[in-house]
Amino acid sequence: MNVLKEEGVCMAKIYVLLYNARTESEGIHTIQMGDRTKVLMFESEDDATRYALLLEAQDFPHPSIEPLEIGEVQEFCQKADYDYELIKEGMLAIPPETNIETDWKNEEIPKKKDLPETTHDMSSDELDRIRRQLEELI
Repeated sequence: MNVLKEEGVCMAKIYVLLYNARTESEGIHTIQMGDRTKVLMFESEDDATRYALLLEAQDFPHPSIEPLEIGEVQEFCQKADYDYELIKEGMLAIPPETNIETDWKNEEIPKKKDLPETTHDMSSDELDRIRRQLEELI
């Protein structure tokens, strides 16, 4: 992890993905985990860049990779009631297959009922049917 010295205090530098960086409509990339929103903080700029490329492959707009102090992001998450996760260097973080676009200009955050159906909402019969179909492909 990169460490900065500022006024005698060590501050860890991490990387986050921002959309419309340094504009009025700036937004941070988040993922939805159940009914919680999570910000990913990358220890390595290369890992953040790789993750951003994976998002672009899913037709997301191109985010910028921005270095920030870890404490700044943690404070933001606390105020917004978001979770956060530090992606250690070399971890292969992969974006979820299902994506939700939010309008950060109007600070609209989707409610749980607006989220796509997940495997937790499926019956065990439905899961067994899907599992059999996948096994047939192998």
